[in-house]
Amino acid sequence: MTAAVPRDTNLDDAIAALRAGELVVFPTETFYGVAADAYSRVALERLVRLKGRDASKPIALIAADSQMAFALGSRVPQAARKLAEAFWPGPLTLVIPARDGLAGELVGADGVGVRVSSHPIARELSRGLGRPITATSANLAGQPPATSLSDARAALGGKVKVFVEGGLAHAGPASTVLMVPRSGRCRVIREGVISRAQLAVVIGADALA
Repeated sequence: MTAAVPRDTNLDDAIAALRAGELVVFPTETFYGVAADAYSRVALERLVRLKGRDASKPIALIAADSQMAFALGSRVPQAARKLAEAFWPGPLTLVIPARDGLAGELVGADGVGVRVSSHPIARELSRGLGRPITATSANLAGQPPATSLSDARAALGGKVKVFVEGGLAHAGPASTVLMVPRSGRCRVIREGVISRAQLAVVIGADALA
């Protein structure tokens, strides 16, 4: 069972800001992130400018549930479904073959990266918006990720519409990122909270490059 959103957290302003193409700082199970509507060109361009981010580096996403996450894929490999069942909600970003029509900021050579966060606020923002949100960390490019709302405010200042409090982040490893192709072996792009050994238990060591 995953945690519920704290009773004193009002997400209405954050969801309204996302619908208007604005940016929102929010907590995840790893660090604070910056949310933008994944289907808003204006919001994605605003996010890239804010962070000073390399536009060729794809932005990972958070979805409310597996159905929303896998709707981003052109065809979802069976290995991805097994991993999602084992580790979602949680800190595992799966890079799957992307469907046509997604913004260039979201898609890299290996596909589109998405996870279902185990943080209830992150999931509720996506659910309330009805679309995936960006998961990039709340910091300027090249700077340490924010582990508190005050860190995020110091880094991003008045350029973000809404800041959602979520306490102190755990400040440990980032999410694990795994590329899952249509065929062939999966490749660990970044080993984070979930280890290679844990992945191998689910899909077999031979399935990992």
